[in-house]
Parts: sequence; C-alpha cells; structure tokens
Amino acid sequence: MLARKFLLISGLAVLAASSLSAQEKKDKKAKGAANEESQAAPAAPASKPAGLQWSNRDMTYHGQNYDIMDSAYYRKGKPAKQFHAYMEHQEAFPPKPRNMFEVGIGGGLYNVIGNIPSTMLWNKGGGGINFNVRKSLGYAFSMRMQYIYGVARNLDLQATTGYDAPYTEFGYVPLQQSGNGQPAERVYRSTRMESSQLNLDLMFNVGNINFHQARNKVSFFGYLGLGALGYKTRVNALNDNYEEYNFATMVSNPNGDLKAIRKDLRKGLDKSHETPAPNTNRKTFLDKKHLDFAPSVGLGVQYKINKMFNVQVENRYIFPMDPYLDGTRFGPNLGNTVSTGRSSDAINYFSVGVNMNIKTKKAVEPLYWMNPLDHGYNELSYPRHMILPNPVLPDKDEDGVTDQFDKCPKTPKDLPVDAHGCPLDTDGDGVPDYKDKQLITPTECQPVDADGVGNCPCPDGCKEMVSNNNNNTKGGDKNPCGNIGAGTLLFPEKSNKINKGMEIQLATLAAQMQANPLCKVVIMGGGTGSKVKEQKSWEHVNAVIEYMSDKNSIGRDRFIFKYGEAGDENIVTYRPANVDEGGESNVPPPHPNIK
Repeated sequence: MLARKFLLISGLAVLAASSLSAQEKKDKKAKGAANEESQAAPAAPASKPAGLQWSNRDMTYHGQNYDIMDSAYYRKGKPAKQFHAYMEHQEAFPPKPRNMFEVGIGGGLYNVIGNIPSTMLWNKGGGGINFNVRKSLGYAFSMRMQYIYGVARNLDLQATTGYDAPYTEFGYVPLQQSGNGQPAERVYRSTRMESSQLNLDLMFNVGNINFHQARNKVSFFGYLGLGALGYKTRVNALNDNYEEYNFATMVSNPNGDLKAIRKDLRKGLDKSHETPAPNTNRKTFLDKKHLDFAPSVGLGVQYKINKMFNVQVENRYIFPMDPYLDGTRFGPNLGNTVSTGRSSDAINYFSVGVNMNIKTKKAVEPLYWMNPLDHGYNELSYPRHMILPNPVLPDKDEDGVTDQFDKCPKTPKDLPVDAHGCPLDTDGDGVPDYKDKQLITPTECQPVDADGVGNCPCPDGCKEMVSNNNNNTKGGDKNPCGNIGAGTLLFPEKSNKINKGMEIQLATLAAQMQANPLCKVVIMGGGTGSKVKEQKSWEHVNAVIEYMSDKNSIGRDRFIFKYGEAGDENIVTYRPANVDEGGESNVPPPHPNIK
C-alpha cells in the first residue's frame, strides 16, 4: 500500500513538473518571438542625434528579481525606516525584502540501518512520505519544519543462531541456549518498523550567491536537524496459525543466490508482523510508539522549474542512538560466536519531492533563490544616483558672477552687481551707484558729470531761495524743499532691516535731497503708550537715517529725528522740513535696555 502511495505521489509530481516546464518553454518562445519582432522593427531615423539614445535611457535600476524601489516589499518598522533612508540617499544598503514560504511534499526510500539487513523499496521493502514548510532567514540560511512518516522492513537473507526475544519466548533455541542435546535453531529474522518523525532543520546554501550570473536554476544545500522520533517495531516470528516457522525447510538452498533466498522467504513467511519487538522501555505515545530524540544531517539539491515551483532530491541520515529500531541487539554470527551487533541503529531517508512557494502578501521568492549581488552589480553598471562634488567655477572678484560671464571682472569687493557682474546703476546715467552722488538723476538732467550729478536749469527765483535758506531766513512764502515728496515706510513685524521696497523709496528720497541740497527731511516714527513701543519707534527711525547716511551718502545733519509719535510703532513717515522747522539729528535711545 505504501509503495502504491509513493508511486502515485511521484507520478503526480512528475506530471506537475512537466506541465510547468512546458508552460515555461511556451512563455519563453513567445517572449523570443516578441524580441525578434522588436529587432525587426525599423531603426530610428539617421537624423536623430546620437545623444538622445543616452538621455532617453532609464537610468533607474529597479532590480531583475524584484522592484527594489517598491515599498510594499518591506515590512513595517526597521525595514521601512531603512528603505526610506535608502531612497533619500542616506543609506547605501536596501533592506531585506519580505519573501515567500515554501511548502513541499515528497516520498522515497526509508530504511533502518541495524543488525538485520534492510530491504529496499523495489524489493517490497520500506518507504516514506514527507511534508515540509521552509522559511528563509537570509540569503544563506533558512529554517524548515518537516514531518516524515516511514515504514522500514528488515529481513535476514542468511540464517542466524544469534537472536533474542521474542523468538526465544516461542520455543526457538538460540546459540547461547543450545547444548545438552538441544541444538541451536537457525532463523530468518523479519521485522517491520513504523515511525513518525518531526524535524526542525537549520539549512545552509550558497549556490544563489553568484559572481558571474544573475541567478541559478540549481541549488545545493545541507542541513542539521533536531527531531522527535516515535516508532514501534514488530517481528514476524509466527505463522498464520501462531506456530513456529520451520526455517530449516523454508529455503531450498541457504548458501545459494540471495535473490532466490529472498523469493523463498516471501513464499514461506506470512505478511503479518504479529509480535512486538524488544525496546528500551522509553515513553510511548500515539499508538504505543516509543519516543526518542533524533538528531540528523542531510544533503540535497533543488532544481527550479519557475519562480513558484521546484523539484528536490535529498538524503537524510538520522541517528537516534537507539539499538532496537530493527527489533534486536544481536548481529550476524561470527563463526560459533554470537555478535553483540551495533550499539545503536540509524535511519536513512532518501526522498524526491516537489516544492511550491506560498505568496500571502507582496513578497519575493525565498531568499535562497535570490542573488544578493544582483543589486550591487547592477548599481555598478547602471547607477541609480551619483554623489558628485559641487562644481567650483572661477570668480576672481568674488561678486557671485563667474568669470566666464562677468562683463566687469574687477568689481570692488562686496559691491552689489547686476546679472552681468557690473555695479548697479539705478538711474542709468553711466555712473555706478557707489560713485553716483545723485543716485536718481532725471533723464532731462542728463548727461551728468563725473559724480553722477545732472545739469538741470534753475527755475526763476531758485537762487534767491537758496540764498535766503543759507542766511537762515524764511524766504517769504517760498520753500526750498518743495520738490521733495512725503512717504511712508512699513517695517516687518519684529524687524529693523530695510527691505527691497524700502530701498527703492529711500533711493528716490536720496535723489530728491541731492537735487535740493539746502533742504532737511523729518523722519518720524509712530509708537507711543509703552516703553517697548517707544524703543521700537526709535530703532526704526534710527535705521532709516543710518541707511540714508551709509548707503546714499546723505549727511545725518540733514535729518530731523522724531519718534514716539501717534500711530503704529512699525510705521515710519518722512516729509520735507518747513523753512523754520528745527530739531536734533542725533537722539539717544529712550530705553536702551529693552530688547
């Protein structure tokens, strides 16, 4: 029955493997046809620039085995953090991807190596079936849980006089009990051992780590296993009538061909193993099986059919350190001496099976099929990103415009320049701002002199007004500041800096003051009601006057300093001073200790 089950399983495995292989060949053939079509397609026009071949190429390597940039392949927690660090170029190594479980079924030869010779499956001997689940720990190591159900048969092909129970209990006389007219009887021992075994295997393979190709179809592995073995052994010592066998007449030629001896024993022995064999009195479970600790070692090879299926051949050697697996402690006779036999029996299980990868979430194949060098080698050939140093371009005058594009290569240091590297010339009169004493010269007053001052005609009566102003007179109803306009400046919240908008307004004011050199301007800051507001008002007014003095070369004595006026402390207004208006240009801060 066991042999039939094994043949059925093997047949189904072969059919599945052949169908999958045929489908894979069909897919490859279709893919090859598609490639031939693409190669036969007309080439790109000759007028297309060769450089576009590189610029249109996808430089991002996603991986041959899986898309390494797909976050769904990685678990949450530490792998997810490592993935994001890798994508941000903060980590050189991508995380280990989630990979599939492998489940398998197989069957094969199950033999006890003991004192009685083992019978092979093709001689109607023992066999086994197995079920296993395997999970990768990394690219080299994996763990496997395997269950094995096996039946082993052992049969003497040479009669022996060295035996113990249960033969001695049924009247057979062994060599050690012969004498006094009782000759030793020869017997052909026949035993059957049935077992269930659960193993946890630590497996090792390196065939997937390949330096010269992306992946292999063949994987060799080895393993160490720890397991629990439950077994029971029974002896065929009596015939169908529960009487002793007459072994003396059962075999026609005891010294003849082993094949003929085996044939005679099959005819002479019934198919029952009715008597329990001796044992070490260990604990029993599950149909009175004796429980034993069973370490094991093994070697095997797998052949991949496709990404989901592979065929496996392996051999496991199990050594439970138990002398009664074959039901006896006695070995074959050594002349007229009874051999004590092996101190412990062993089990050999040779199996062939089919494995399938189980996909629960988005996962790659088991890592023992994946080449970890795939990513590294392809990154070398097709880099996903390159870390290059920032380009250093020459800029001798350090104005921020590289020498290649600088039209004014010798600009004084820290001087504001335009996009061409030339000093700013706000009014376009040909005199740069840092030399222009009249920052904004009206067009009608140009051309200007070397200081950037225009030549505008003096209207009627202006000389008299200047003269009167110099003599500190009111000058009647004429005001020398009539050409200067008023304005308002708004400072950002919690800031004393002059921004770009203010600079434009103050540049206009400076030009007007340069055109009216006898006029003073009143700078007034709002902010009253608290010491903080008064101090802030003073700071804003002082910032305006300092800017006009430093940046526009307007003397501080031409301003009248007023602060703490009604209004918002962030607003500063300016207006031309009246002819008879006076005031200080330097005013100490009211509350200098307030920040």
